[in-house]
Amino acid sequence: MAADPGDVAAGLVSAAAFLLAGALRAACDAWGTRLSFQVARSRLSALRAAAVDALASGSPLDKRRPAAGHAASVLAEQADAALPYLARYPAIQLKILVVPLAILAAVAPLSWVAALVLLASAPLIPVFMALVGWRAQRASQAHLAEMGTLNAFLLDRLRGLATLRALDAVDATTGRLAYVAQTLHTRTMAVLRIAFLSSAVLELFSAIGVAMVAVYVGFHLLGTLPFGTWGSPLSLGQGLFVLLLAPSFFEPLRDLSTAWHDRAAGRAALEALRALAAAPTKLVGGILPLPSPDDAPARRPPPAVELVQLRFAHADSAPPVIDGLDLRVAPGERVAIVGPSGAGKSTLLALIAGLVPAQSGAVLIDGVALDDQNAPRLRARMAWIGQKPHVFAGTLAANVALGRPDVDPRAVDRALRAATLELLAGREAGRPLGEAGTGLSGGECLRLAMARAVAAPGSDLWLADEPTAHLDAATARELTRRLLAQSAGKTLIVATHDPELASRMDRVIDLAPPRAAPAGMDLAALDVMEAAS
Repeated sequence: MAADPGDVAAGLVSAAAFLLAGALRAACDAWGTRLSFQVARSRLSALRAAAVDALASGSPLDKRRPAAGHAASVLAEQADAALPYLARYPAIQLKILVVPLAILAAVAPLSWVAALVLLASAPLIPVFMALVGWRAQRASQAHLAEMGTLNAFLLDRLRGLATLRALDAVDATTGRLAYVAQTLHTRTMAVLRIAFLSSAVLELFSAIGVAMVAVYVGFHLLGTLPFGTWGSPLSLGQGLFVLLLAPSFFEPLRDLSTAWHDRAAGRAALEALRALAAAPTKLVGGILPLPSPDDAPARRPPPAVELVQLRFAHADSAPPVIDGLDLRVAPGERVAIVGPSGAGKSTLLALIAGLVPAQSGAVLIDGVALDDQNAPRLRARMAWIGQKPHVFAGTLAANVALGRPDVDPRAVDRALRAATLELLAGREAGRPLGEAGTGLSGGECLRLAMARAVAAPGSDLWLADEPTAHLDAATARELTRRLLAQSAGKTLIVATHDPELASRMDRVIDLAPPRAAPAGMDLAALDVMEAAS
């Protein structure tokens, strides 16, 4: 059939208008893509910051606290999987809601058959992609969990590399690492197979839809299928217009296919970030801001510490570790907290420091309640000496200062001399210490913790958790002598199993539960029997 010159001219005009609209759309797409990326990057940065803040302000006593390797994997690697999803998927969702409806509105007045073909084939794509997508999201979640497991495994083994060599367990660890890596490889390939399957489903149905429209328009222009229009048959220009719009009708769905795998991986990454940000137990008052060097603490007497009906349990269903405890420590008093393992000695120190909130009761420092409003100011008066102080990769002086602007080099030198670490500082000058204290003995790590407390200019409440644990007798006695000397004029509360350290305190508080005497015997008689035995 020969086409009329008018139809050819109309077709050329329509094609030119279509090309112009395509160029304009490409420019708008480029601008929109850039804008979407900037918004997605800002949102992802905010989610990362929230997760980091939650980790930093989370209680160290929280048993649900994520492992360091898992948290590092989520923040550094898995979070990047959310960027393509945040940048592309919301815009594609909007295009799916607007573009196909606009094209149907343009095609339907020309041919109700072409509009019906498009309308019938379009829903098949999201239905089958949803079926594939549920499986893709589960596979992505398993893949991200396996990545976190591998990172945690590597971090743990790197920290214990010296122990593995000493135990001749390097080969066994290598085999385990190979097994975990192979498992990760298997899950990665499973995710990729599902991604390719979703793309194949989309390409199949979109190709069928475009082909059916092309067949109808072609046979209609040839006169074989004269029906399907609203009265007059389609002209050549109208037929070309419908044919050019048919691929554009499926284009948002094609974009959805390319972003479908990003959706599965992105949602899994966002869930992991939100899980990190939802710290169930946080520090009282949050993170302590670094003081300014100009904010020199005023000279003041050491504080009194008062606990009023304090109650704490590690979980809602667990029995309380501390229940209804009343205690008063006078200003400048030295108190030893003793008791069997699990009695709550370390937990009590953590409650006084605000490292974990109590279920009920109050902690008063100089009569001021340790709550979210006052905790940062009160915690600035505290110094913590733990039985396993963390040593960062850096010089000895940097490990004493800890980046505190109010701790100058002279204060660091005084603290090193007070903890008898000046000789070690001379040997280690300029040479960084290993992560977690590699190269330092247990006694030197504890003296480093004491130096940190001495260097803090405003610390007049010292909390020491088992400072002589795991030390030989001579080192424990020396550390006890140094602790008593450097804490002079300060309030000192020590949790300890060491009877010699406890005997040097002003008062000893036993957290052991009261004993129940047998029927017909009082506790005094029970004490006599135990002493005789």
